[in-house]
Parts: sequence; C-alpha cells; structure tokens
Amino acid sequence: MYILLMMALLFQNFISAPDTPKEGGFVSIFDGKTLKGWEGLEGWWWVEDGAITSKSTTQKPCEKAHYLYWMGGQPEDFILKLEFRLENNNSGIQFRSEKRPDYDIWGYQADIDESGEWTGCLFQHDRWAVVKRGYKAWIDKDGTRKEEPIGDPKELLSAVKFKDWNEYEIRAIGNHIELFINGTKMCEVFDDDKQYSRRKGYIALQMHPGPSMKVQFRNIRIKIVKE
Repeated sequence: MYILLMMALLFQNFISAPDTPKEGGFVSIFDGKTLKGWEGLEGWWWVEDGAITSKSTTQKPCEKAHYLYWMGGQPEDFILKLEFRLENNNSGIQFRSEKRPDYDIWGYQADIDESGEWTGCLFQHDRWAVVKRGYKAWIDKDGTRKEEPIGDPKELLSAVKFKDWNEYEIRAIGNHIELFINGTKMCEVFDDDKQYSRRKGYIALQMHPGPSMKVQFRNIRIKIVKE
C-alpha cells in the first residue's frame, strides 16, 4: 500500500511539473494575465490565452507602427527570452531603444516576418539591417564593417516554426549582440558604431502597419548581466 501511495505521489508531481525548467537569474516581466508593467496604444493590446496580443484587420487597420513598452527600466547588459507567434505581416522585439511620441520607438529590433526575409535579423531604424541572418559582423566606430558567414540563411529558417510558437533569445552584453530562435543562432554583431550603436534603452513589442495580422508574446523573462 505504501509503495502504491508513493508511486501515485511521484506520478502526480511529474504530470504537474512546469513545461520549462527553472532558469537561474531570470525574472518574469509579464504575469500572463494582465498588462501590468506595460504601456501601449489604448485598444490595441490585450492578454489572450496567457499571451500579450495585438491584431489588425481590414476593419481596424494599423496605419502606423506602434509599440507596447515595458516600463520596468532601460536595461544595459542582459539576456531576454520570450515566445512569439506571428500570423501574417511583420513584427519584432525592440531593445536598447528610445521612446518616441505616439508610442513609436527607435533602436535595435530582433525582427520577425511571415516571409522569413527578416526573421532572425537585427534591424535598426537608422541602418535597417545591422546584421542579417546567417552572418557575424564587426562594426567600427566610423561605421566601417566586415562580415563572415555563420550559417546558410535559408537553412537557418528551418529552425523557425511559422504561424506557431517560437522562442526568441536576445543577448546584449556590451557591444556584443546575439540573436537565437529556438536555440539556433541567427546572427551576431560587435557594434562600436559611434553614431548608431546603443548600450541601454527600452524593451518594446511591435504592431506593424500594412496587411492584417496577429502577433502574440508570452513567457517573457529577463536576466540582467553584470560584466
């Protein structure tokens, strides 16, 4: 009887265990229920099935990009992990960014798009592609750059589950930025550009203008890194 009871308890613990292992040093910045700690354009962001959600339609088009800001600070060196799901069009995760009027923002973006052209690329409004998927770049103070391949851009897309949940990991430590999707490194840069590189700023989630779309984000957590 005792053995049967212990087996039942072990089985109960197993089936109730969380889907993801605990990660040392990471702190959740989204409670899965409300937008507490986040700020965006009214009527455009809500929580649906445990995920931050935004949606545009032909009846409610998005005519200009806008963003949901995380109001918890302007982190410098960190690792950010989150899960995303995109249906159509384009979106992204801003970091080390500067807030602009009307919930706009300017800075680095871990890009996402339906076609796969921009997914896994590091974008910045002033420079567009800071580094594309499949490349490692070194950018000097004067903006000159050199690159080397780290993988085939098309083959790297095989790690991405389009229209399904994926994990984005952003590592930003000093001048070194790395982007991973589902554990696969997409791109990397050492950015020392005196005019455009950034060392701190806001984190935000994007609603993109254009065709109708839906984007969701969940399980958002951050680890502050001290060099």
